[in-house]
Parts: sequence; structure tokens; C-alpha cells
Amino acid sequence: MEKTGSKEQMPTALDDKDLAILRLLQQNARSTVREIAARVHLSPTPVHERIKRMEEEGVIRQYAALVDHTKVGKGLMVICYVSLKEHNKQSGARFIKTIQNLHEVIECYNISGEFDFMLKVVAGSMDAYYDFHVNKLSQVENMGRLQSIFVMGIIKQTHQLVN
Repeated sequence: MEKTGSKEQMPTALDDKDLAILRLLQQNARSTVREIAARVHLSPTPVHERIKRMEEEGVIRQYAALVDHTKVGKGLMVICYVSLKEHNKQSGARFIKTIQNLHEVIECYNISGEFDFMLKVVAGSMDAYYDFHVNKLSQVENMGRLQSIFVMGIIKQTHQLVN
């Protein structure tokens, strides 16, 4: 998880060709520079330079394989809302560090409202989640209130930010 600071980050200036390149990479990050160049009507060298620039500027943070959680034995998905007992910089930082080391937690968001954090957790079964909940998550220092919501089905799931 990457924690962004409280300062608003300025968007990077991207032109139509950059956006077209990003769309193609979102659809298939394994596309070659030559394949992308043909689709965006540029030669490979400027496409390569644009990709490198977007990587250096942090527009492209990483390349990843999207894995079907059910096919790797993680069929149970749970959304956990968490409130901390204490709200200060040190206790928040300790919570974040602990959560980053829990492999069952695949996403963590600092949120506003009734709860402080929203976690996306995967487990192999209800028994495995129960074990995680009782022996790991509820044992995290400064844990206040915890609410688990079980995902019944995924209606939409995408990582495509540029359309």
C-alpha cells in the first residue's frame, strides 16, 4: 500500500498519445513497445521515451499480473471496517505498518466517517478468515471497533483508470 500524504498531488500533464499508451498498457501490460507504437501511430522510439517518462514521473507505478483470487485458493473476500482506539500519528503509523505485513490484507484505505480504515481481505475459507480475525486482526495494537462484511459476488472490478 502506498500512503499518499495530505498534500494534494498535482496531475501530470498527459497528451492524447500518452493517454492512448496508458489505455493499451492497462489492457495488456505485456504489450511490446512495437505493438503499442503501431496502435498509437508513432514509431517505437518516442513510445519508449513516453513510457519511460511516465514511469519516472510515477504515472506508471508498476506492472502487475491480475490474479483470480478464487483460482489460487482465496475464495472468500471480506471488507473490514476498522476504528482505532487512539487517534494520533504514532498509533496510526504502527497500525499501518502492522497491516502492511498481514498477507491476507490485499488493500487498505484510510477513510473518513464512522471508521478509520477499510481493508480488503482474502482467505481460503470461513475458518481461515475466522483464524485471521481472531488471532491476527483483532490482536493488532490499538484496535478499536472492527466490522466484517462478506462479499457475496463481484459486480465490477477494474484497474483501468484511463478510459
